[in-house]
Amino acid sequence: MKLCGIDEAGRGCIIGPLVICGAVIDEKKEETLKELGVKDSKLLTPLQRERIAKELPKHVKYQLILIPPSEIDKNVLSEEGANLNWLEADKSVELINMLSPEKALIDCPSTNTKAYHEYIAERLLAKQIQFKTEHKADSKYLIVGAASILAKVTRDAEIEKIKKHVGEDFGSGYMADPKTAVYLKKAWDKHPEIFRHSWTPYREIAGLKKQKKLGEY
Repeated sequence: MKLCGIDEAGRGCIIGPLVICGAVIDEKKEETLKELGVKDSKLLTPLQRERIAKELPKHVKYQLILIPPSEIDKNVLSEEGANLNWLEADKSVELINMLSPEKALIDCPSTNTKAYHEYIAERLLAKQIQFKTEHKADSKYLIVGAASILAKVTRDAEIEKIKKHVGEDFGSGYMADPKTAVYLKKAWDKHPEIFRHSWTPYREIAGLKKQKKLGEY
């Protein structure tokens, strides 16, 4: 049975894309991933993730979807009730439809797993696919761990590309990182394309700066 795992990287950051990965393996061979050292990507060092990511294509078929800040903003700021959870669910559906597994295990970002499961079920082309939506699926299932590693390594590479583009090391891209917080204040209008404008820190600093400019006249 073809088993698919789906997970993401970069959900909470303010800089760069959200990366979602779907990885597929023969369910009978899933244990081979343990031999590679596969686990939740957050439990691995960058070097470990990179090493495993190089080996994974020999064992799994996978697809990646990169969602840029502009698409995230379009959904989060939508007046139609869309949000990041439903955007992620839509992309998970795309991955399942592309990869055509018989079974799928999806790391669920929503607190309401039942609603998230139903949302996906309504949109799948192949209604016979068995699937689960679970919290922390990346730590429970090896194939979801594999997807989390591929997503994380891809996102890290995208962040490095952005750093080269702007010519500065802004850290991880998460607001908890002091480097990122400082860079946001400095470059929110110099490189607006790299930021998620719908995130509160960006909206606050952009609003404050714009108010100041108006007040200067």
